[in-house]
Amino acid sequence: MPVYITDKSGRTDAQIRDRSIREVAERLLKLVDKTDHNLSILLIDDAEMIRLNSRYRDKNVPTNVLSFPFVDGADASVFSLPIKELGDIIISIDTAAGEAISGQQTLFCRLTWLITHGLLHLLGFDHEQSKAQALAMEEMENDLISRLHEDRSTPMTHLAINVDHIATIRQARGISEPDPVLAAAVCELAGAMGIVVHLREDRRHIQDRDVQLLRQTVKTKLNLEMGAAEEIINIALTIKPDMVTLVPEKRQELTTEGGLNITGQKKKLAKTIAKMSQSDIPVSLFIDPESKQIKASHDIGATFVEIHTGRYCDAKNEKERNQEFELIASAAQEAFDLGLRVNAGHGLDYRTTARIAALETIEELSIGHAIIARAAIVGLEKAVREMNDIVKSAANGNQ
Repeated sequence: MPVYITDKSGRTDAQIRDRSIREVAERLLKLVDKTDHNLSILLIDDAEMIRLNSRYRDKNVPTNVLSFPFVDGADASVFSLPIKELGDIIISIDTAAGEAISGQQTLFCRLTWLITHGLLHLLGFDHEQSKAQALAMEEMENDLISRLHEDRSTPMTHLAINVDHIATIRQARGISEPDPVLAAAVCELAGAMGIVVHLREDRRHIQDRDVQLLRQTVKTKLNLEMGAAEEIINIALTIKPDMVTLVPEKRQELTTEGGLNITGQKKKLAKTIAKMSQSDIPVSLFIDPESKQIKASHDIGATFVEIHTGRYCDAKNEKERNQEFELIASAAQEAFDLGLRVNAGHGLDYRTTARIAALETIEELSIGHAIIARAAIVGLEKAVREMNDIVKSAANGNQ
């Protein structure tokens, strides 16, 4: 079932990857039982779409997608050809990108819907013929998109809770309460699929005792954030968390301020990864959404990358936030294409999480401050359940 993709859009969006688009198209052909047919997808700009609309539809405006079935107006002799053709799906990337922004979704998600819509036109569905046909086409679209989500190649995005701030409250008084170990248990009961703690060299919040007890009590997955310091490395090798996430660490910072510079310390980080691998501890690297950091992470043997979402969350306006979101989506897709598993986190809250959770390439979101802050008002269990509902809904395509 060859899928032929031609990109004449002139855009350089990292999300527009032949491999990813081809995978979606091939999965759709399988779902509609047309794997014995060829399909062509052409990506163009608005100017070319206006030209096509003017020529074939007497409309001097750009639209998002056009479909040209191969059999329309074909000579009867074409049916004797050994090759089966469905036809062409033509998509304006300019219009698709605008729709993605207004719909608060990724360009890739929008392209997935447009390919689905275009394919149904090639199969004979036409929403412009009648309300009944429009309804039938919409139901088929929803069904196919739902089945694509069910057939996704990565696990559904899930929520991991960072309980460092519980320890921060405890350390402010120098007493034993509130206990981050107890808080972790409440988070798991409320639906969290992982617990995250950062054991810093200065022990400003999480203590050695906490990590030891969490290793014994966490039922889901324990993710130990840490700097690549010898003392902390040895603790991790002794405790053996389910995974470690290497993060930059500065004594004067309030919280982690940015991603690791992998390219500037490849040898040191590769050595740490090798030590963890010998103990069967997978390593994630906390990085900014930059291609060079992703490639470097892959080169030194990381299992995961965690994409830093701080700039997206701190954006001052919608345009800036959309730009940062596209960088995250592109970085996650690039990492996934290289074979890395992808997580994301930092600064996510109840307003900013859904768009990130909807990215199919991301497995886990690490969220702490927003949930603990909300917990001070409504209680920890309720705060976790509310965030978990947001993540699940977005991951299921219900933004």
